[in-house]
Amino acid sequence: MKKNIIPLNLIPCGKSAKVKELTADGNMRRRMLDLGLVIDTIVESLRKSPSGDPTAYEIRGAVIALRSEEASKIMVELL
Repeated sequence: MKKNIIPLNLIPCGKSAKVKELTADGNMRRRMLDLGLVIDTIVESLRKSPSGDPTAYEIRGAVIALRSEEASKIMVELL
């Protein structure tokens, strides 16, 4: 049975997910890979900024802020 795969920007704060696919290309894809966003990496959504964008995520022990546009190109599976 296939599990639900959704964009990272749709996971609620306080929830964790596992990276399944990057749909970005070019420099954006390179940046995501440099941040450690590779297949099966666990990402936790920590909090949104007061304006709602960007959102802070914990990735491999570091807190990284990603805009919704960037996070929408990271496909994840909720844990």
